[in-house]
Amino acid sequence: MEYIFVYVTCKDRSEALNIGKAVVTARFAACANIIDSIDSIYWWNNELQIEKEAILIMKSRRDLFTQLMEKVKLMHSYEVPCIVALPIENGNQDYLHWLVTETNTM
Repeated sequence: MEYIFVYVTCKDRSEALNIGKAVVTARFAACANIIDSIDSIYWWNNELQIEKEAILIMKSRRDLFTQLMEKVKLMHSYEVPCIVALPIENGNQDYLHWLVTETNTM
């Protein structure tokens, strides 16, 4: 089983909360965490942007990433949302077992 840590930036806490609830309800992720009010600096349309955003972090399985990403893209307000997955190399085996149990949609 391959586990992933999914990082998404959202326009605000409300958007992150709505997306996180939908993804967890669909069992594409076992849990979601929100870090509110971060400062993001990036280029968009050849202009430097400095905006407040929220980070949405989700823990899931690699085999669910495509479904998770499509759900996020469907609900997200950005034209090109940041949705990236990083491998979880190791962790508390009890937690990882729980993660698999909570993402089992069968």
